[in-house]
Amino acid sequence: METLIPSRLSTLGHPHRLAIFRLLMRRYPDRVPAGELADALDLKPSTLSAYLATLMQVGLVSQERVGTSLRYAVEMTEAQRTVNFLLHDCCRGRPEFCSPVSFPAIKGTSPASDRKYKVLFICTGNSARSIFAESILRKKARDRFEVFSAGTKPRSDLNPFALEVLEQKGHDISVLRSKNLAEFQRSGAPEFDFVFTVCNQAANEECPVLTGHPVSAHWGVADPVKAHGTHVEKRLAFQKAYGALQNRIMAFTALPIMSFDRISLQKAMDDIGRTSAGASA
Repeated sequence: METLIPSRLSTLGHPHRLAIFRLLMRRYPDRVPAGELADALDLKPSTLSAYLATLMQVGLVSQERVGTSLRYAVEMTEAQRTVNFLLHDCCRGRPEFCSPVSFPAIKGTSPASDRKYKVLFICTGNSARSIFAESILRKKARDRFEVFSAGTKPRSDLNPFALEVLEQKGHDISVLRSKNLAEFQRSGAPEFDFVFTVCNQAANEECPVLTGHPVSAHWGVADPVKAHGTHVEKRLAFQKAYGALQNRIMAFTALPIMSFDRISLQKAMDDIGRTSAGASA
């Protein structure tokens, strides 16, 4: 194990290989197609292939063939071993050296706390999927959560098919609007406990750092805006996206958050994203 550390650090010292590793970490536990990686990072396929080969050689990334597509994911166990080795070697039995890098527990998790958890759903356009998620969680558990959504490149208007579905499901659409993620970086913005990306494009982007240390996960759902066909077929695509997010949010709200430590809570969020509640975009 120790002999691999210099090779892994050297590999991650290259900016493009580090960018690939960071993107795959953001998308974990997804396996991401090579073409999507190349598009997201603006790399030629041959160049990407060489970088991925190096990452696989040192054991930080694995490859899997799905049909005709090659897909890649972080080898999380090996990534954890690498970080753990550095921390343990650095601390040398003196945890006070490394404790500042530890993430805090989710706030307000004592049984007596009446604090609401703050949740942010992120998509690219903030016109459909993230709006669905915001509306579903607000209606499902308004007493436990403060819910927001935003887009990295928000559209000016909400999608009319999305609004139609929400009205049919009994949601109040008067409170909804498309918002830029930058709104939540300003002074006085909410400090989030949970941040979820619900589209692959947003997850692939290097989103600005938000205040606090929220638990984050990727709950990718196929983009209904890209659906083709008749009005009925398009409406069905939006219904499916709504149903996929509703299933995941129901699983989320059923969790006994107060009984989880941070590591267990992160695993639970990843497990929800790993479910087949909806196909990733």
